[in-house]
Amino acid sequence: MFVVLLFGSLVIALVISHVLTRIFKSSISGILSRIISEDISSAWVRYILFAMYVAGVSSGVRIWELERYISPQVIAGKVQEVLTLTGERLLLELYGTLIGTLQGVSGVLLLFFVVALIAYVLMRVVESRRAGPAKP
Repeated sequence: MFVVLLFGSLVIALVISHVLTRIFKSSISGILSRIISEDISSAWVRYILFAMYVAGVSSGVRIWELERYISPQVIAGKVQEVLTLTGERLLLELYGTLIGTLQGVSGVLLLFFVVALIAYVLMRVVESRRAGPAKP
């Protein structure tokens, strides 16, 4: 049952990460091509998509929490029993994988869009200064 949980968590995290990268790829590409030159923006798009996968899988598949089902816990100096993985716990863990993956990818996207917004505002300020003062 533990192998099903581990494999299921990995598959869910990969599928959700893939769906989200497909949804946001064109937006990320458009923003980066506006901010930086076209030849380097494609490399940055690939890097950000990779970061989305890594954050999604690492946030979704929480190995340190899954260890509860194979190793006994030590709480207050006493060794506890290994948790039994039931159908309900399996479903709850898979739901946690879904939520964790969404949180991880959304963190990467939030960071990207905040940095992109700052870069866009800075570009607009520089462009307006190049154009010179507006004439009445």
